Amino acid sequence: MKKFSTTLKNEEIDSIAIGGFDGLHIAHQELISHLGSNGAILVIDKDSASLTPNTHRCKYLKQGCFFLKFEDIKDMSGEDFIIYLKKYFINLKKIIVGYDFRFGHMAKTNVDDLKRLYEEEVVIVKEVFFDGISVHSRLIREELALGNIKIANRLLGRNYEIIGSVIKGQGLGSKKLFPTINLRCKDFLIPKEGVYATRTKIGENSYTSATFIGHRVSTDCNYSIETHILDEDIEKLPKDISISFIDFIRDNRKFESLVMLKNQIEKDLIKLKEML
Repeated sequence: MKKFSTTLKNEEIDSIAIGGFDGLHIAHQELISHLGSNGAILVIDKDSASLTPNTHRCKYLKQGCFFLKFEDIKDMSGEDFIIYLKKYFINLKKIIVGYDFRFGHMAKTNVDDLKRLYEEEVVIVKEVFFDGISVHSRLIREELALGNIKIANRLLGRNYEIIGSVIKGQGLGSKKLFPTINLRCKDFLIPKEGVYATRTKIGENSYTSATFIGHRVSTDCNYSIETHILDEDIEKLPKDISISFIDFIRDNRKFESLVMLKNQIEKDLIKLKEML
């Protein structure tokens, strides 16, 4: 087990919330709300997280964050898993899980078994709904793939964010269109191709921006993530920047000339200002 973003020692932890926690969405926050002041979340990491991959989950937490690789525990029985937790967190008094939590070899152990195996307090958080929608990471991924940013953000309880490395672009933006910052982004789920109203964080500052995602079908057809900072000239860029998505402006489409593309971008920026 590895721990992050906490000064608490293992023996000081008295409550843990267990799950995958990809996205740290509003249903996950319900689990976390049951933690005490000496509580922590325990991530069962299957290396499949794409909304908050790896330790990016810790960014949205005040509590400590512990990670267990699924591959390391998948063959444990449910009883052995509980024994392991009690040995690691020697003063553990409360375990919090979701209604559909399953664990142990072949996921054969459920929440009723957890109550039987663990003699201290067990909190089972009921299914969380938003506007009649059952909140799950899978659903948020589906909404992002469709470009439904506003719905995804409501389910997350925050604006969806990606982090990427600054790379060199094709050079057309600053010369013939609008200057952009180009990103290479790994691990994060990238929303549907198109143009978005966004906020781009550079260092400690956050700027209004329009972000393009997709294949540059009007120029070289290469895939890119490009963000244009509105009414700002950024001279020095760090290695990494983040983009948070606020709304969908339009689909990606081909323009017959750079003049037509520039005219459309001007319209996009007007719409961006209206949205924000």
